[in-house]
Amino acid sequence: MKKIGLILAGFLLISLGSCGGGEEKKEDEKVKIGQTTKKEVVEKVEVVKASEMIDLTNKGVGPIASLTLPETIDNAMATNGAEVFKTKCMACHKPDKKFIGPAPTGIMERRTPEWIMNMILDPEGMVAKDPLAKQLLVEFNGSPMANQNLTEEEARAILEYFRTL
Repeated sequence: MKKIGLILAGFLLISLGSCGGGEEKKEDEKVKIGQTTKKEVVEKVEVVKASEMIDLTNKGVGPIASLTLPETIDNAMATNGAEVFKTKCMACHKPDKKFIGPAPTGIMERRTPEWIMNMILDPEGMVAKDPLAKQLLVEFNGSPMANQNLTEEEARAILEYFRTL
């Protein structure tokens, strides 16, 4: 009688072990969202770098609250801005490629003119208070933008140069 009880108990354990447990894990792994599994959805999430983010609402933190740009580019101002950029900024920024800092090419399609001016004029304040500037600092390995103590006129000339890139 004891033998029959042990045999039944063993059979019951084997039956329970093969029934349902393994299928639940497989079912969990293959939960479909449309035609995509949960695992595939997680793998498809792309992280957009701060330097590639488009934010045309953030004006940043600093002395420039509002700025209206003329429709046409002021070529003399842009030429002056290119010279200021060359002497003050090119140690860390290359016009069309990532270097120590981000490339300014296309910046006018990603940032507001106010944000750009505030970043040029007060990089410390921007990194302290602006979420996007904080993300850029992380993306560029903690290399803070140096404050070149530019005047608003010089910063505006650089901005005009950026409009040509």
